[in-house]
Amino acid sequence: MKRSFPWEDEENDYDSSDSDSDSDSSIPLPTATNHIPLPTATNHIPLPPLLINSQDVLIKRAEMYQDYMKQIPIPSHRGSIIPFTSWMGLGRSIKQLYGQPLHYLTNILLNQWDQLRIGSSHEYTPLDDIVHPCKAEATIWLMEEIHRQTSSHVQIAQHWKRDPMYNAFVDSNIPTLEHTP
Repeated sequence: MKRSFPWEDEENDYDSSDSDSDSDSSIPLPTATNHIPLPTATNHIPLPPLLINSQDVLIKRAEMYQDYMKQIPIPSHRGSIIPFTSWMGLGRSIKQLYGQPLHYLTNILLNQWDQLRIGSSHEYTPLDDIVHPCKAEATIWLMEEIHRQTSSHVQIAQHWKRDPMYNAFVDSNIPTLEHTP
């Protein structure tokens, strides 16, 4: 039986009578006559994504992120009142309405504010009943402006290194370094 493999340019002959009847005959056993080459870089096997363990790579990615976020202008005209029940919900609505991401640090802060409500007497009260929607949105945009314009990429990289799940708070439309998750 002749069988080809993606990493070989030529086909090898394999005799299925040499294998046991219980074993899978589609998997050839290497012998002296049918050498199966090991994968190499020339065989076009895709490399796994580079893990961000290097502090230098993490700092470079954070620098790219911060530079990108600085370029996005804060909207000057806010035309509608956004109803919301949680800070994270308001953040999601703002992202949809204005079509732009919120800074990693803003997303972290909104999440912390939602967690601070757990166990309070107003835990289940919609936030727009407690804080006026215009004030809440203005507060988020103020924080966003501060985070975009004044945050250090080194500090962001340190936050990312401590939190392996930081990608959950970085919006998906942010450019990444090639070969990084």
